[in-house]
Formats: sequence, C-alpha cells, structure tokens
Amino acid sequence: MLSITQAPVDLHSALRRDAAGWRVRFALLSALLLILFMVALALGSVNIPLEQIVRVLLGGEAERASWTVIVMQVRLPRALTALLAGAALGAAGLLMQTFFRNPLASPDVLGVNSGASLGVALVVLSTGMVGTALLAGIGLAGDVGLAAAASVGAGLTMVLVLFVARRVRGTTTLLIIGLMIGQLTFAVVSLLLYFSIPERIQAYINWGFGSFGGVTWSQLPILALAVTAGMVLSVALIKPLNALLLGEAYAESMGVGLRRARTGIIVATALLTGAVTAFCGPIAFIGIAVPHLCRGLFRTADHRALIPAAMLMGAVVAQAAGILAQAPGTDIALPLNAVLSLIGAPVVLVVILRGNG
Repeated sequence: MLSITQAPVDLHSALRRDAAGWRVRFALLSALLLILFMVALALGSVNIPLEQIVRVLLGGEAERASWTVIVMQVRLPRALTALLAGAALGAAGLLMQTFFRNPLASPDVLGVNSGASLGVALVVLSTGMVGTALLAGIGLAGDVGLAAAASVGAGLTMVLVLFVARRVRGTTTLLIIGLMIGQLTFAVVSLLLYFSIPERIQAYINWGFGSFGGVTWSQLPILALAVTAGMVLSVALIKPLNALLLGEAYAESMGVGLRRARTGIIVATALLTGAVTAFCGPIAFIGIAVPHLCRGLFRTADHRALIPAAMLMGAVVAQAAGILAQAPGTDIALPLNAVLSLIGAPVVLVVILRGNG
C-alpha cells in the first residue's frame, strides 16, 4: 500500500525536476542566442564596438554614420533572418523525424524544397524571363523575383503532397512519394541547367549556396508571418506528436485523428521550410542536426520541451553559421551551406554510428 500511494508523489517530483532542468537549459540557450545575435551585429568586414551597437538599437546614432547604416540596413535584417530561418528549420526537422519515426528525416523529404528550387530554376534559367540584376544576384527586383518563384513552387508542391496524403495511409508511402517528387523536380532542373547559358547557371548556383543576407526590411514581415504561423501550428501539434512516438495505432487509441494530425504536420512543415527556402535558398543540415542536438541536451522525447528547444537551438546554430560565413575581419563571404555542412555532417555521422552500434 505504501508503494501505491507513494508512486504518484514520486512521479510528480520527477516531473518537477524535469521541468526545472528544462528551464535552466532554456535559459542557457536563450542567453547564448542573445550573445550570438549581438556578435552577429558587431562582427564582419568592419568590426563595430558593442556599445555602439546598443546605441544604434536604442534609436541613437553611432559615432560614425557608416556604422549606423551597416547595422540597420545590413546586419540587423541578416541576423533577424538567421533567427527566423534557424528556428523554422529546427522545428520542421523535429516534425519530420517524429512523423516518419526516422532520425535522419529532414524537412526536404516532402519535396517542398525541391518545388521551391524548381520555381527558382524556371525563372533564372528560362530565356527572356530574367534581368541583369537577377543574374548578378543583387538588386531588389531580383530578390523579390526569386522569393516569388520559390514561394509558388513550394506552394504547388505542398498542395500536391496534401492531395496525395489524403489518399494514402502509411507514412512510408508518403515518404517515398515525397522523394519521387524531389527526383522529378531534380530531373527538370537538370534539363534546364543543361540547356542554359553559363551566366544563368551561375546565378542559380549562387542561390543554391543559401544566404541570410538577401532579405530586406520589406520582405522580413512576410517571412516572419509565415514562420510564426508554422510555429503556432507546431505547438498545437505537441499532443499528437507525443502520441505518434509510440506508433500510429497507439495514437489512434489515444483519440488522435491521424488524418488531421498528418495534414497539420505537413502544412506546418511546408510553411516553415517553404518560407525559408523562398527567401534564403535551400538551407542545409539544420533540419537534420538540430533535433538530435536538442534530444541530447534535454535528454527527453517529450515535445513539450523539444518543440521550443528546436526553435531556440535552430536559431543558435543558424546565427553561429551566419557569423562564421561572414569570416569576421575579412572581406570574404563563405557559402552558408558549406559552413552548415561542416557543422551538421558530424552530427549525422554520430547518429548513424550510434544506430549501427
């Protein structure tokens, strides 16, 4: 009798300890993100003192007028974009790994990234549909054209995946269909590349490197709105995601509507990845690596902790990669996806080796 009455007390105390540990980790991640955010504003080809950064952020003027322009027009939009993109891709990666019950699933398995890439390829590589600014990879009109093309491609792919998802039950089948959609779009892009001139091929390759620096103040609200909608939907899916950890049969026995949950996960992932791909290009590895980093740090599979943790950790990783890609103190800008691959590839290798063990 003693053990029966004591069990709930032990359970509640364990839950309180877990919650206390989570709060500490969330505080540490938030502090690290704030530090990296300020570093991203301070470091670059021109290093700006932190006190000058704070003065500019509070609405004042820096000692040098050029510092104010650099912070407000270049570095602040880039840092905010990295924060939004990292948080979005971290959450989307967690959704996909839970949905497919596959530790190596990533947001692009649904083909949304491939659809965005096809939209950009059709604009950049098609004859007579691009201008000099777009080919050079600079200029507001070019950036808007890329974002619009990627958004249309991602949206159409999402509609196609949702249409298919309502007609198949198994997640494995949906995974295969997503991969086939990706292969089809890759084939079309390859044909466009084959018949295109070198200048257009280079413009497409530059977009494929990924970048947080191409989003303007006028585009940021659109990106933020799409990412926020995807995040809110992800939080609303915490209960179904926890149930899906034990399989679809268990989730159904717990009263989870599988069709509704599946649709919600697909829409949330498409919103998060489609928006980021449209404005930043196909950002690699965050979706795969961040969920594993969160599970390792929080030592739990509970999505009440993992969803916000993936958002924070994704923002931290993206911000760190953005700083490294700028090669502070030099005039060199490294390809963002190359830097992210250097961070993400070791994580994926560790996951594979642990699985084999």
